Amino acid sequence: MAGVVPPGPGTGTGTGTTAGREAAGSKTRTEKVDYTNLPCPIPYEEIHREAIMSLRPELFEGMRFDFFKGLDHKFSLSCSPFYSSAYFTDCFCIGRVLTDGRLNARVKYDLTSNLTLKANAQLANEPHMSNAMVNLDYKGSDYSSQITLGNGALCQASYMQSVTPHFSLGGEVFWAGQHRKSGIGYAARFNTEKMVATGQVASTGMLALSYVQKVSDKVSLASDLMYNHMSRDVTASVGYDYVFRQSRVRGKIGSKGCTAAYLEERLNTGLKFILSAEIDHKKKDYKLGCGMTLGELLHRRRKRKGLAVV
Repeated sequence: MAGVVPPGPGTGTGTGTTAGREAAGSKTRTEKVDYTNLPCPIPYEEIHREAIMSLRPELFEGMRFDFFKGLDHKFSLSCSPFYSSAYFTDCFCIGRVLTDGRLNARVKYDLTSNLTLKANAQLANEPHMSNAMVNLDYKGSDYSSQITLGNGALCQASYMQSVTPHFSLGGEVFWAGQHRKSGIGYAARFNTEKMVATGQVASTGMLALSYVQKVSDKVSLASDLMYNHMSRDVTASVGYDYVFRQSRVRGKIGSKGCTAAYLEERLNTGLKFILSAEIDHKKKDYKLGCGMTLGELLHRRRKRKGLAVV
């Protein structure tokens, strides 16, 4: 017994090795965040965009045919029976004429790498139904801001600030001179590689919440809730977004009895088949649509490559 040497802190039972690994892991977990190098958050008006992509696809009724043509690496054209658009390297223009005679137009132009000008207009035959809006967006190193001017003496300013690499806070103020109303709003957004949670509240009595969970690289689940304190109205919906190898399916179920589904099937290179369905069980209203898309826009090819798009 006298010749037995007790095990040291790095030998024998391996306790020292385990403790060393735990210490290294603890050091990694407590690594300090560089608050001088935070990411730029998305604009205030787009904080729910992941939920919108899953829960609000571009549903339509009847037949639809879209044609896209990329003339070169800087310019693309698209047209359909009801709209046409043009895409440049730094500019995006689209005009759409609806069946009821309304004209919608949208322009986006990148003044600099950080400053973007947006303009939206809707012209209608009915009096006082036309409107226009101009936005000026600025992206800083760890913040984004926006100024909006619209008809009816509408003035709005918003700001989003990254607090941590995954958490951002923001607010907005607005003044509607035509209706003599003003308001203020606040928003919070938390995102990781697997989920996105957002919350938004305004002094007008509106509360909006959304949550998106990325189950896998191909499947996402989404939900949202909206509450109007003035009218005591509450709406909620849950949906899914499933990406197959040659297709994409999105659908949702709403709390008011409305269900919807949207299918995009890639038949061949530059050829896509679209199905749209929306059923309102409470109102007994059914909307079905199918369409074809021929060609592919240049900005969509850039999106798959990870470049900036509209």
